[in-house]
Amino acid sequence: MADEKSIEQMSLNDNSAVAASAIEDVVDPWNVSTSSATGVDYDKLITRFGSSKVQPALIERFETVTGHRAHHLLRRGIFFSHREFDNILTLHEKGKPFYLYTGRGPSSEAMHIGHLIPFIFTKWLQEVFDVPLVIQLTDDEKFLWKDLKLEECRRLAKENIKDIIAIGFDPAKTFIFTDFDYMSSVPEFYRNVIRVQRCVTFNQAKGIFGFDDSSCIGKIAFPAIQAVPSFSSSFPHIFGDKKDIQCLIPCAIDQDPYFRMTRDVAPRLGFRKPALLHSTFFPALQGAQTKMSASDPNSSIGLTDTDKQIKTKINKYAFSGGGATTEEHREKGGNCDVDISYQYLTFLLEDDERLEQIRKDYTSGELLTGYLKKELIEILQPLIGAHRERRKAVTDETVKEFTTPRKLNYTPSNPTAAS
Repeated sequence: MADEKSIEQMSLNDNSAVAASAIEDVVDPWNVSTSSATGVDYDKLITRFGSSKVQPALIERFETVTGHRAHHLLRRGIFFSHREFDNILTLHEKGKPFYLYTGRGPSSEAMHIGHLIPFIFTKWLQEVFDVPLVIQLTDDEKFLWKDLKLEECRRLAKENIKDIIAIGFDPAKTFIFTDFDYMSSVPEFYRNVIRVQRCVTFNQAKGIFGFDDSSCIGKIAFPAIQAVPSFSSSFPHIFGDKKDIQCLIPCAIDQDPYFRMTRDVAPRLGFRKPALLHSTFFPALQGAQTKMSASDPNSSIGLTDTDKQIKTKINKYAFSGGGATTEEHREKGGNCDVDISYQYLTFLLEDDERLEQIRKDYTSGELLTGYLKKELIEILQPLIGAHRERRKAVTDETVKEFTTPRKLNYTPSNPTAAS
């Protein structure tokens, strides 16, 4: 396991990474880009961030401890990196409590398929482990970073909550909150924010997050707000006054700087360090040099897109790894490492044997790009169509059910062993 970096080490290492960004991958909470057609080099990112690779032995242990086959997103290496996931398995094995925490930065009215992937995985984790889940909507972050009015940020958060609910989370075990609403009503949450803020200096924040002298003080203070849902005492309605319940955070690896900072600060405050599972990025339609973005509708498949829009976007914009002509493709085959339709299938197609057959046929040149895109379209249209219908059924009362602070119902796997 890689050594944990202190805040001071993070500052030095991340500054070095910024200096090298002209020739290497750029990965931070607000920017993801690479010059490589195959996307970000995740092995280098593990070394840079000091996390641990998800190895086959860890996946095997997960299956042994839970009795469940690993999700295809885990066994295919899409969730590829972790911090203390092995400790979470130990807690589950002993029947001791923990909880899940993930989030969304609401910068658009509708989420896209790339946003959907980590929530699908989180829902599966919740079902396997039978634990509470808290979901943070950072509407305050988007107000600070985007050219949006405060009330618009709040509105977008409420719209995104409907998309999240439509994924199918259990309301008895799931609490969804927005920072603007929750931090103003729960003093324990804000007290933890202040505790974290006092532990991190301006120089450290600059080193970790790239802030400079022109950054507004709201940005500099914000990381503590994303940190504190990692602490069980931030949710007194769920955990009472307990501050020693660990959380597991499934998230894309660009969010890791927040939680490296959190893990450094937590022991100084008497809290448990959060554990993490990091995912790769869902690439833009135009190629793996950047991740899918809601701000560019032609780079993304939105969760409100119609069947016609999905078909048009895939056929028109999805970057192909095929040959320039049919003859060239038949002769040389396609490149699955850069083909976006194939990359999307690795996220969405659950059947391992079918995916492997597609890879072989496309690589050999037997399967043409048009057929590969057709396969993807036939998966995306019903997936997003079903989500659209579930979203229509989400009412204001449903939203209230998920967002009202309350005790969540769950039972540890072995209640007699829980403490």
